[in-house]
Amino acid sequence: MSEGTALRRVQSIPWAQPALLGNEQMYVAEALTSTWISGGPFIERFEAEFGRLCSVRYATTAANGTAAIHMALLALRIGRGDEVIVPGFAFMAAANVALHVGAKPVFTEVDPATWCMTAKDVERKLSSKTKLIVPVHTYGNVCDMDEIMALANKHSVPVLEDAAEAFLSRFNGCYAGARGALGTFSFHATKTITTGEGGMVVTSDPETNERLSLYRNHGMLRTRYWHELPGHNFRMTNMQAALGCAQLEAIDQISFERNRVYASYRKYLSNIPGVQLQSFAPGVQPVVWAIALTLDPWTYPQGRDTVMRELQEAGIETRNGFYAASMLHHLYGSTELPICEDLARRVISLPTYCALSDSDIEFVCSVLDSLRK
Repeated sequence: MSEGTALRRVQSIPWAQPALLGNEQMYVAEALTSTWISGGPFIERFEAEFGRLCSVRYATTAANGTAAIHMALLALRIGRGDEVIVPGFAFMAAANVALHVGAKPVFTEVDPATWCMTAKDVERKLSSKTKLIVPVHTYGNVCDMDEIMALANKHSVPVLEDAAEAFLSRFNGCYAGARGALGTFSFHATKTITTGEGGMVVTSDPETNERLSLYRNHGMLRTRYWHELPGHNFRMTNMQAALGCAQLEAIDQISFERNRVYASYRKYLSNIPGVQLQSFAPGVQPVVWAIALTLDPWTYPQGRDTVMRELQEAGIETRNGFYAASMLHHLYGSTELPICEDLARRVISLPTYCALSDSDIEFVCSVLDSLRK
């Protein structure tokens, strides 16, 4: 262990940290002094630049990633009696929003190596009530969108891609979020780019985009105070969009640093028995949001949660994997999902952010290695 790594023991390593690398402070100050604090030109600029980057016709900002999903379900007219297919291992924003609009979330298993929804598992859950399929691109991975879109088109079911964790990741050259009828993104402080809170919905369909705009702004679009439908206030502020514009200016550097962090983790973790990184299928070019792996129970018999506490004692903050939908009986009433439940018990997510140095990563992996029994 290098001297720099040894010294790192006296400092804590957070799980996430935003990468504020350029004009964030200047643009936010510009938004403040312009008096365009709520709506304003930074919103239009952020939407235009984001849409161009993702190769979609329309990008609509939202207050946060969950609001983006809510807007999307409303725009697709998902409601009472409808079924929405979602993965059983993922962040549950889409499932929760489905409940809010009166729909029923129906959960699939995930691939045990990639932890992503598969077309095969979706097909098992299709019914006459299925009105939406929501692949969640977990931790920066991308589901096999070729197979999912082929199945969805065969059954005439729209697809909403939850790409909150997969901004800039690609599958077969296409950006996550750009293949489905809609794609949603989150700009929470821990995400690949951040506006503090914030989200985006992308689509290439003009009618869907118009409905998104209506639901975002109280159902008003053409005439002030004339409500064309019962909308919400899902708006992002101009100050948040100012942050987003600065983040997009630094996107090449952010992507480079995240790829560097992932490569460094792979180097150090490859020598540790009992850990298995999330796998990426051929065709996936990930920009990893969070480094995540499973712990072998024979190598780490103390269990994932104890390992997390031991890492915290060494000054390393981590996160557990998502709870499987079938473990949240009070909300979803899902049938058993053995693969999702196994991942929920064994996945651990390590610190992942642009400022993480190679010596930080070496230290994290050294401590993890030392906890093997």
